[in-house]
Amino acid sequence: MRKVLFISLGCDKNLADSEEMLGMLVAHGYTIVNDETEADVAVVNTCAFIHDAKEESISNILEMAKYKETGTLKVLLVTGCLAQRYKEEIIGEIPEVDAVLGTTSFDGIIEALDKAFEGEKYLEFKDTSYLPEVETKRMITTGGYYEYLKIAEGCDKHCTYCIIPKLRGRYRSVPMEKLIKQARYLAEQGVKELVIVAQETTIYGCDLYGEKSLHKLLKELCRIPGIAWIRVLYCYPEEIYPDLIRVMKEEPKICHYLDLPIQHCNDRILKRMGRRTTRQELVDMVTVLRKEIPDIVLRTTLITGFPGETQEEHEELMDFIDEMEFDRLGVFTYSPEEDTPAAGMSDQIDEEVKKERQAELMELQQEISLDKGQDKIHSEVQVMIEGRVAEENAYVGRTYGDAPGVDGYIFINTDTELISGDLCTVHITGALEYDLIGELKDEYTE
Repeated sequence: MRKVLFISLGCDKNLADSEEMLGMLVAHGYTIVNDETEADVAVVNTCAFIHDAKEESISNILEMAKYKETGTLKVLLVTGCLAQRYKEEIIGEIPEVDAVLGTTSFDGIIEALDKAFEGEKYLEFKDTSYLPEVETKRMITTGGYYEYLKIAEGCDKHCTYCIIPKLRGRYRSVPMEKLIKQARYLAEQGVKELVIVAQETTIYGCDLYGEKSLHKLLKELCRIPGIAWIRVLYCYPEEIYPDLIRVMKEEPKICHYLDLPIQHCNDRILKRMGRRTTRQELVDMVTVLRKEIPDIVLRTTLITGFPGETQEEHEELMDFIDEMEFDRLGVFTYSPEEDTPAAGMSDQIDEEVKKERQAELMELQQEISLDKGQDKIHSEVQVMIEGRVAEENAYVGRTYGDAPGVDGYIFINTDTELISGDLCTVHITGALEYDLIGELKDEYTE
């Protein structure tokens, strides 16, 4: 029986692909191990979104290559975005790599490994318009109580800083019946929270059904027994539409939470980025969402230090964040990526300036987050338990306003035995910059 070490890097969408591959491996008799010294096979599902991600991917490939010299490792397979982008370099410069699969070819992993064990170098790069077909059940790696449901592949936006459309192809929605079937399977395995992901979720269905259909998919998912929360990520603000807002209001299982990647607020910078909104349009959308769903939690991401960004434009972004008071916010420093228009812009900004601006933005958001947390003290929230705090009578969980892996936590002091995935009502007693502190409602005393 062959043993596989699987390394999944990058975003949650990549993790969904990894779980599909893991499911195929298990269905074909492979055993999954966590110790590289025991593995016959190592699979590295790579990321190439920004420079740091590429470095991490390369480092992991090289580390696994060493085990072909010193350990039991016989086959090294590389897939994902780095594999798609640098296939010739990987094969040419890292001879220990036996097989390389492109982003749309991961469904060929079994054949690739079979060939590699026969001594053949294996490369497969289907056209990026292909949508992989996987019939086996995916393996859940997130802990079992939440899972990512990837509803589409690729992107049509072509922002000037982003390489994803070249690596992942045009936008292709996964047929609704396949998503419902997969979601039912996940619910049967004990998953209580579905996190809806794609490069962009808001235009789901346009290519298949001729209209935006995310709201229809969400209504179907809400009917699945066992699912308690449904969370939607990666909603481009210009694509949010009335039916989506209406369904979020009507369906109690849908978390009042949206992730809106705005990247900037200055109209000139937004145009240079290839974004399709203006500052006023962003303000208008946030205003509509907060009016229609008063308790909505809004998360966004920003890029600071984009080529040509002036100090005045940075200060405008600071003022905008201060004005909008997003509940959750992340800031990336601009990373020039090969083969993107932005990388060729002449007015690149010094790394130190980028980091200074990032720190200023995050310091401002920290103050906003603390204020918002303190406003929640003495309120009650529903919490999904994630686990126990080691050696303490306390648990860590998330509210509907916290997406797994990117947002904050709530720490609950209790002697009651809880398990991951439990939903309980918590009285908030304290707030930190990003996290909350509370007690179970039935145990709270003034």
